[in-house]
Amino acid sequence: MSLELIDITKRVGAETYIHPTSLVLPEGSFNVLLGTTLSGKTTLMQLMAGIQSPSSGTIRFRGQDVTRFPVQRRNVSMVYQQFINYPNFTVYDNIASPLKVAGMSAAEIDRRVGAAAELLRLQPMLKRRPSELSGGQQQRTAIARAIVKDSDLILMDEPLANLDYKLREELRDELPKLFAGRNAIVVYATTEPSEALLFGGNTATLHEGRVTQFGPTSATYRAPRDLTTAQVFSDPPINIADVEKHGNKLKVFGDESWPAGRAAENLPDGRYIFGIRPHYVTPLPVKAKTGEIEGRVLVTELSGSESVIHLSVAGKTWVSQSHGIHPFEVGSQARLHVEVNRGLFFLPSGELVS
Repeated sequence: MSLELIDITKRVGAETYIHPTSLVLPEGSFNVLLGTTLSGKTTLMQLMAGIQSPSSGTIRFRGQDVTRFPVQRRNVSMVYQQFINYPNFTVYDNIASPLKVAGMSAAEIDRRVGAAAELLRLQPMLKRRPSELSGGQQQRTAIARAIVKDSDLILMDEPLANLDYKLREELRDELPKLFAGRNAIVVYATTEPSEALLFGGNTATLHEGRVTQFGPTSATYRAPRDLTTAQVFSDPPINIADVEKHGNKLKVFGDESWPAGRAAENLPDGRYIFGIRPHYVTPLPVKAKTGEIEGRVLVTELSGSESVIHLSVAGKTWVSQSHGIHPFEVGSQARLHVEVNRGLFFLPSGELVS
Protein backbone atom coordinates (compact mmCIF):
# COMPACT_ATOMS: atom_id res chain seq x y z
CA MET A 1 0.00 0.00 0.00
CA SER A 2 1.26 3.49 -0.77
CA LEU A 3 0.59 7.18 -1.26
CA GLU A 4 0.33 7.96 -4.97
CA LEU A 5 0.43 11.41 -6.54
CA ILE A 6 -0.73 11.13 -10.15
CA ASP A 7 -0.05 14.15 -12.38
CA ILE A 8 -1.03 16.61 -9.65
CA THR A 9 -0.61 20.35 -10.16
CA LYS A 10 -1.25 23.42 -8.05
CA ARG A 11 -1.99 26.79 -9.61
CA VAL A 12 -3.01 30.04 -7.94
CA GLY A 13 -4.21 32.52 -10.52
CA ALA A 14 -1.64 32.69 -13.29
CA GLU A 15 1.13 31.29 -11.10
CA THR A 16 2.00 27.58 -11.02
CA TYR A 17 3.27 26.40 -7.63
CA ILE A 18 3.49 22.70 -8.49
CA HIS A 19 4.00 21.54 -12.07
CA PRO A 20 2.67 18.07 -13.10
CA THR A 21 4.06 15.68 -10.50
CA SER A 22 3.77 11.93 -10.07
CA LEU A 23 5.25 10.12 -7.06
CA VAL A 24 4.70 6.80 -5.32
CA LEU A 25 5.68 6.73 -1.63
CA PRO A 26 5.70 3.16 -0.27
CA GLU A 27 4.13 2.26 3.06
CA GLY A 28 6.67 2.33 5.90
CA SER A 29 9.08 4.54 3.94
CA PHE A 30 11.07 7.60 5.00
CA ASN A 31 11.04 10.19 2.22
CA VAL A 32 12.87 13.51 1.98
CA LEU A 33 11.77 16.52 -0.05
CA LEU A 34 14.99 18.43 -0.79
CA GLY A 35 15.01 21.90 -2.29
CA THR A 36 15.69 25.54 -1.68
CA THR A 37 13.18 27.90 -0.09
CA LEU A 38 10.16 28.42 -2.43
CA SER A 39 10.95 25.27 -4.44
CA GLY A 40 7.50 23.84 -3.63
CA LYS A 41 8.18 21.56 -0.65
CA THR A 42 5.54 22.99 1.69
CA THR A 43 2.87 23.20 -1.03
CA LEU A 44 3.51 19.57 -1.99
CA MET A 45 3.16 18.46 1.64
CA GLN A 46 -0.06 20.41 2.07
CA LEU A 47 -1.47 18.67 -1.01
CA MET A 48 -0.51 15.31 0.50
CA ALA A 49 -2.21 16.25 3.78
CA GLY A 50 -5.41 17.64 2.26
CA ILE A 51 -4.79 21.16 3.58
CA GLN A 52 -4.87 22.27 -0.06
CA SER A 53 -6.55 20.60 -3.02
CA PRO A 54 -4.69 20.08 -6.30
CA SER A 55 -5.74 22.09 -9.35
CA SER A 56 -5.61 18.86 -11.35
CA GLY A 57 -4.51 15.27 -10.92
CA THR A 58 -5.30 12.50 -8.45
CA ILE A 59 -4.08 11.52 -4.97
CA ARG A 60 -4.59 7.90 -3.94
CA PHE A 61 -3.85 6.45 -0.52
CA ARG A 62 -3.93 2.71 0.06
CA GLY A 63 -5.84 2.31 -3.18
CA GLN A 64 -8.52 4.91 -2.38
CA ASP A 65 -8.97 8.21 -4.21
CA VAL A 66 -8.56 10.85 -1.48
CA THR A 67 -8.03 13.83 -3.80
CA ARG A 68 -10.97 15.81 -2.42
CA PHE A 69 -10.83 14.51 1.14
CA PRO A 70 -10.21 17.37 3.61
CA VAL A 71 -7.46 16.99 6.19
CA GLN A 72 -10.05 16.05 8.84
CA ARG A 73 -10.82 12.85 6.91
CA ARG A 74 -7.17 11.80 6.67
CA ASN A 75 -5.16 10.18 9.42
CA VAL A 76 -2.26 12.58 9.08
CA SER A 77 0.11 14.45 11.42
CA MET A 78 2.23 17.51 10.65
CA VAL A 79 5.26 18.94 12.44
CA TYR A 80 6.40 22.44 11.50
CA GLN A 81 9.64 24.31 12.11
CA GLN A 82 7.81 26.59 14.55
CA PHE A 83 7.07 25.09 17.96
CA ILE A 84 3.30 24.64 17.69
CA ASN A 85 2.05 23.54 21.11
CA TYR A 86 -0.96 24.54 23.23
CA PRO A 87 0.50 27.07 25.72
CA ASN A 88 -2.03 26.39 28.50
CA PHE A 89 -1.69 22.60 28.31
CA THR A 90 0.93 20.54 30.07
CA VAL A 91 3.33 18.51 27.97
CA TYR A 92 1.22 15.44 28.78
CA ASP A 93 -1.98 17.12 27.56
CA ASN A 94 -0.26 18.48 24.45
CA ILE A 95 0.83 14.99 23.46
CA ALA A 96 -2.53 13.49 24.39
CA SER A 97 -4.67 16.09 22.59
CA PRO A 98 -5.26 14.17 19.30
CA LEU A 99 -6.09 11.00 21.25
CA LYS A 100 -8.68 12.82 23.36
CA VAL A 101 -10.28 14.24 20.21
CA ALA A 102 -10.42 10.67 18.85
CA GLY A 103 -12.30 9.57 22.01
CA MET A 104 -9.75 7.02 23.25
CA SER A 105 -9.99 5.64 26.75
CA ALA A 106 -7.94 7.23 29.52
CA ALA A 107 -5.92 4.04 29.95
CA GLU A 108 -5.00 3.85 26.25
CA ILE A 109 -4.12 7.55 26.20
CA ASP A 110 -1.87 7.10 29.22
CA ARG A 111 -0.13 4.13 27.62
CA ARG A 112 0.50 5.90 24.31
CA VAL A 113 1.65 9.17 25.88
CA GLY A 114 4.01 7.27 28.18
CA ALA A 115 5.53 5.35 25.27
CA ALA A 116 6.01 8.51 23.15
CA ALA A 117 7.47 10.43 26.11
CA GLU A 118 9.92 7.62 26.75
CA LEU A 119 11.05 7.56 23.12
CA LEU A 120 11.66 11.31 23.15
CA ARG A 121 12.97 11.50 26.73
CA LEU A 122 10.16 13.76 27.90
CA GLN A 123 9.06 11.85 31.03
CA PRO A 124 10.48 14.41 33.49
CA MET A 125 8.67 17.26 31.67
CA LEU A 126 5.16 15.81 31.39
CA LYS A 127 3.71 18.17 34.04
CA ARG A 128 5.38 21.29 32.65
CA ARG A 129 3.91 23.80 30.22
CA PRO A 130 5.60 24.77 26.94
CA SER A 131 6.83 28.08 28.36
CA GLU A 132 8.91 26.09 30.87
CA LEU A 133 10.67 24.09 28.15
CA SER A 134 13.71 24.71 25.99
CA GLY A 135 13.26 24.99 22.23
CA GLY A 136 14.43 21.43 21.76
CA GLN A 137 12.01 20.11 24.38
CA GLN A 138 9.14 22.00 22.73
CA GLN A 139 9.95 20.47 19.37
CA ARG A 140 10.23 17.03 20.96
CA THR A 141 6.74 17.59 22.33
CA ALA A 142 5.41 18.43 18.86
CA ILE A 143 7.08 15.33 17.42
CA ALA A 144 5.68 13.17 20.23
CA ARG A 145 2.17 14.44 19.42
CA ALA A 146 2.69 13.37 15.80
CA ILE A 147 3.97 9.93 16.82
CA VAL A 148 1.36 9.18 19.46
CA LYS A 149 -1.51 9.61 17.01
CA ASP A 150 -0.23 6.58 15.07
CA SER A 151 -0.91 8.40 11.81
CA ASP A 152 -0.80 6.82 8.38
CA LEU A 153 1.09 9.85 7.04
CA ILE A 154 3.54 11.98 9.03
CA LEU A 155 4.69 15.22 7.40
CA MET A 156 7.62 17.16 8.82
CA ASP A 157 8.27 20.61 7.35
CA GLU A 158 11.86 21.59 8.27
CA PRO A 159 11.17 20.64 11.91
CA LEU A 160 14.76 21.17 13.10
CA ALA A 161 15.47 24.48 11.37
CA ASN A 162 15.01 26.65 14.48
CA LEU A 163 17.02 24.47 16.87
CA ASP A 164 20.62 25.00 17.87
CA TYR A 165 23.35 22.88 16.28
CA LYS A 166 23.67 20.33 19.08
CA LEU A 167 19.93 19.66 19.25
CA ARG A 168 19.65 19.40 15.47
CA GLU A 169 22.39 16.79 15.38
CA GLU A 170 20.79 14.82 18.19
CA LEU A 171 17.32 14.76 16.64
CA ARG A 172 18.66 14.07 13.14
CA ASP A 173 20.15 10.88 14.50
CA GLU A 174 16.97 9.92 16.36
CA LEU A 175 14.22 10.60 13.83
CA PRO A 176 14.69 7.63 11.46
CA LYS A 177 14.89 5.31 14.48
CA LEU A 178 11.62 6.69 15.89
CA PHE A 179 9.71 5.67 12.76
CA ALA A 180 11.52 2.40 12.04
CA GLY A 181 9.15 -0.57 11.99
CA ARG A 182 6.01 1.54 11.68
CA ASN A 183 3.66 1.32 8.72
CA ALA A 184 3.43 5.09 8.44
CA ILE A 185 4.74 7.03 5.45
CA VAL A 186 7.08 9.77 6.65
CA VAL A 187 7.83 12.83 4.52
CA TYR A 188 10.52 15.23 5.72
CA ALA A 189 11.20 18.57 3.98
CA THR A 190 14.64 20.19 4.16
CA THR A 191 16.89 22.65 2.37
CA GLU A 192 20.02 20.78 3.49
CA PRO A 193 21.56 17.98 1.37
CA SER A 194 23.46 16.74 4.44
CA GLU A 195 20.15 15.95 6.18
CA ALA A 196 18.91 13.94 3.22
CA LEU A 197 22.14 11.92 3.15
CA LEU A 198 21.97 11.32 6.89
CA PHE A 199 18.37 10.08 6.81
CA GLY A 200 18.79 7.82 3.79
CA GLY A 201 15.48 6.40 2.58
CA ASN A 202 14.22 8.10 -0.59
CA THR A 203 14.79 11.67 -1.74
CA ALA A 204 12.82 13.84 -4.15
CA THR A 205 14.74 16.88 -5.37
CA LEU A 206 12.59 19.95 -6.10
CA HIS A 207 13.33 23.02 -8.19
CA GLU A 208 10.82 25.76 -8.96
CA GLY A 209 7.81 23.53 -8.33
CA ARG A 210 9.13 20.52 -10.23
CA VAL A 211 10.36 17.19 -8.88
CA THR A 212 13.55 16.72 -10.88
CA GLN A 213 14.35 13.22 -9.55
CA PHE A 214 13.03 10.73 -6.99
CA GLY A 215 14.63 7.54 -5.76
CA PRO A 216 16.91 6.03 -3.12
CA THR A 217 18.84 8.88 -1.55
CA SER A 218 22.33 7.53 -2.17
CA ALA A 219 21.56 6.78 -5.84
CA THR A 220 20.05 10.22 -6.41
CA TYR A 221 23.14 11.82 -4.90
CA ARG A 222 25.68 9.70 -6.81
CA ALA A 223 23.89 9.74 -10.17
CA PRO A 224 21.76 12.88 -10.56
CA ARG A 225 19.88 12.67 -13.82
CA ASP A 226 20.62 16.29 -14.72
CA LEU A 227 22.63 19.33 -13.71
CA THR A 228 19.69 20.92 -11.87
CA THR A 229 19.38 17.86 -9.60
CA ALA A 230 23.13 17.86 -8.97
CA GLN A 231 22.95 21.53 -7.97
CA VAL A 232 20.01 20.94 -5.62
CA PHE A 233 21.87 18.03 -4.01
CA SER A 234 25.18 19.85 -3.42
CA ASP A 235 26.23 22.01 -0.48
CA PRO A 236 28.66 23.73 -0.92
CA PRO A 237 27.55 24.20 -4.54
CA ILE A 238 28.82 21.79 -7.18
CA ASN A 239 31.62 23.26 -9.31
CA ILE A 240 30.93 23.42 -13.04
CA ALA A 241 32.95 24.26 -16.16
CA ASP A 242 32.50 24.00 -19.91
CA VAL A 243 34.92 21.43 -21.32
CA GLU A 244 35.89 19.99 -24.67
CA LYS A 245 36.94 16.33 -24.87
CA HIS A 246 39.57 15.36 -27.42
CA GLY A 247 40.78 11.78 -27.05
CA ASN A 248 42.12 11.33 -23.54
CA LYS A 249 42.32 15.05 -22.81
CA LEU A 250 39.90 17.72 -21.61
CA LYS A 251 40.29 21.35 -22.57
CA VAL A 252 39.12 23.51 -19.67
CA PHE A 253 38.97 27.28 -19.04
CA GLY A 254 40.34 28.01 -22.47
CA ASP A 255 43.96 26.86 -22.12
CA GLU A 256 44.08 24.31 -19.28
CA SER A 257 44.47 20.63 -20.23
CA TRP A 258 43.30 17.82 -17.95
CA PRO A 259 43.38 14.04 -18.30
CA ALA A 260 39.92 12.81 -19.29
CA GLY A 261 39.83 10.18 -16.53
CA ARG A 262 37.54 7.16 -16.11
CA ALA A 263 34.31 9.17 -16.11
CA ALA A 264 34.95 10.45 -19.64
CA GLU A 265 37.01 7.70 -21.27
CA ASN A 266 34.05 6.28 -23.22
CA LEU A 267 32.46 9.60 -24.12
CA PRO A 268 32.52 10.76 -27.76
CA ASP A 269 34.68 13.78 -28.39
CA GLY A 270 32.77 17.03 -28.06
CA ARG A 271 31.52 19.70 -25.69
CA TYR A 272 30.20 18.91 -22.20
CA ILE A 273 29.50 20.52 -18.86
CA PHE A 274 31.84 19.10 -16.22
CA GLY A 275 30.60 19.06 -12.62
CA ILE A 276 32.48 18.09 -9.49
CA ARG A 277 31.60 18.42 -5.82
CA PRO A 278 33.87 20.58 -3.64
CA HIS A 279 35.33 17.73 -1.58
CA TYR A 280 37.03 16.44 -4.74
CA VAL A 281 38.87 19.75 -5.18
CA THR A 282 41.83 19.86 -2.81
CA PRO A 283 44.93 21.93 -2.04
CA LEU A 284 46.96 18.72 -1.84
CA PRO A 285 47.99 16.46 -4.76
CA VAL A 286 46.25 13.07 -4.94
CA LYS A 287 47.29 9.83 -6.59
CA ALA A 288 44.29 9.63 -8.92
CA LYS A 289 44.24 11.46 -12.24
CA THR A 290 43.89 15.15 -11.54
CA GLY A 291 43.54 18.45 -13.27
CA GLU A 292 44.66 21.75 -11.82
CA ILE A 293 42.93 25.10 -11.46
CA GLU A 294 44.46 28.41 -10.52
CA GLY A 295 42.61 31.50 -9.39
CA ARG A 296 42.23 34.30 -6.89
CA VAL A 297 41.12 33.42 -3.35
CA LEU A 298 37.79 35.12 -2.56
CA VAL A 299 36.88 33.61 0.82
CA THR A 300 38.40 31.12 3.23
CA GLU A 301 36.45 29.29 5.95
CA LEU A 302 38.57 27.38 8.45
CA SER A 303 37.21 25.11 11.17
CA GLY A 304 38.91 22.65 13.47
CA SER A 305 38.62 19.82 10.96
CA GLU A 306 38.26 21.26 7.45
CA SER A 307 38.99 24.12 5.11
CA VAL A 308 36.62 25.67 2.58
CA ILE A 309 38.18 27.86 -0.09
CA HIS A 310 36.25 29.97 -2.63
CA LEU A 311 38.30 30.66 -5.73
CA SER A 312 37.65 32.88 -8.76
CA VAL A 313 38.62 30.86 -11.85
CA ALA A 314 38.07 32.30 -15.34
CA GLY A 315 35.05 34.27 -14.22
CA LYS A 316 33.49 31.39 -12.26
CA THR A 317 33.55 30.74 -8.51
CA TRP A 318 34.88 27.32 -7.57
CA VAL A 319 34.81 25.87 -4.06
CA SER A 320 37.22 23.45 -2.39
CA GLN A 321 36.23 21.57 0.77
CA SER A 322 39.03 19.52 2.31
CA HIS A 323 40.09 17.92 5.58
CA GLY A 324 42.65 19.74 7.68
CA ILE A 325 43.64 23.37 7.95
CA HIS A 326 44.89 24.93 4.70
CA PRO A 327 45.33 28.67 5.21
CA PHE A 328 45.18 30.86 2.11
CA GLU A 329 45.28 34.63 2.13
CA VAL A 330 42.27 36.35 0.59
CA GLY A 331 43.30 38.00 -2.66
CA SER A 332 46.25 35.68 -3.24
CA GLN A 333 46.63 33.24 -6.13
CA ALA A 334 46.08 29.57 -5.32
CA ARG A 335 46.45 26.37 -7.33
CA LEU A 336 44.15 23.47 -6.48
CA HIS A 337 43.92 19.85 -7.63
CA VAL A 338 40.74 18.40 -9.19
CA GLU A 339 40.02 14.65 -9.00
CA VAL A 340 38.74 14.34 -12.56
CA ASN A 341 37.75 10.68 -12.04
CA ARG A 342 35.12 11.86 -9.52
CA GLY A 343 33.50 14.28 -11.95
CA LEU A 344 30.11 14.17 -13.65
CA PHE A 345 29.60 14.98 -17.32
CA PHE A 346 26.43 16.62 -18.60
CA LEU A 347 25.30 17.45 -22.11
CA PRO A 348 25.08 21.19 -22.89
CA SER A 349 21.30 20.81 -22.39
CA GLY A 350 21.92 19.61 -18.81
CA GLU A 351 21.21 15.84 -18.95
CA LEU A 352 23.69 13.53 -17.27
CA VAL A 353 25.83 11.51 -19.67
CA SER A 354 25.76 7.96 -18.35
